[in-house]
Amino acid sequence: MDQLSTDQILKMVRERYGKIASSQGCGCGAATTSPCCGSATPEPDTAGQLIGYSAEELSSVVDGANLGLGCGNPTALGRLSPGETVLDLGSGGGFDCFLAGKAVGNDGRVIGVDMTPEMLSKARENAQKMDAGNVEFRLGEIENLPVADSSIDVIISNCVINLSPEKEKVFREAYRVLRPGGRLAVSDIVALQQLPEPMRQQAALITGCVAGAEHVETLKTMLEEIGFHQVRINIRSKSGEWINELFQGSGAESYVASADIEAIKPTP
Repeated sequence: MDQLSTDQILKMVRERYGKIASSQGCGCGAATTSPCCGSATPEPDTAGQLIGYSAEELSSVVDGANLGLGCGNPTALGRLSPGETVLDLGSGGGFDCFLAGKAVGNDGRVIGVDMTPEMLSKARENAQKMDAGNVEFRLGEIENLPVADSSIDVIISNCVINLSPEKEKVFREAYRVLRPGGRLAVSDIVALQQLPEPMRQQAALITGCVAGAEHVETLKTMLEEIGFHQVRINIRSKSGEWINELFQGSGAESYVASADIEAIKPTP
């Protein structure tokens, strides 16, 4: 994506996901004829079960919160406990935030950050419908988090960080706001091999989770150099099948996969 500036990429992503917020959501696929989605994307609940959510989790959140944009279940990955403070990077319609809110209980707190005003409005409306008093949403970019230092126990994110052209900055911000001993629990798209340049330059693939994916080993090294310990990146089972379903005919499944990314900020 060298030919596209950071501002251009962020504008493309903001516009695409603003359109998703104004519709009913439909996954992170990449058909250029759609405001947001792949040409054969499953319904959000069906897609949710494919990527690891239980039927109970899917039915426990108000309609319109699950936009079908994820590629995993970071709330389960994070092993959340009552009383914890959770931060969701790129919180969208609030689906994972509401699941996290249930897990941390009334003594816990969940903060969702999203750079798209339309998404923020949608999430806040959903929060009112859910009566989710322990969940709040803030407008901001994940590269410059509106969150205090060392104030978060667990950071979750679902198929969002791959969209950022400044991933190292995102993870440095994550490290800054985590408390010592805090955990990173991210579901995201990662690269298995170098993407062909035409695929990297295709706008639909950039805003649809593919062209911005970082290579697994590069990502692991990046996290370790920032200071994270116990870095684990696990490719999700049936990832290729899921990628092919979203990006039919693109060949993306040969180059990228959905993965669970875990790391810990060490204690002094």
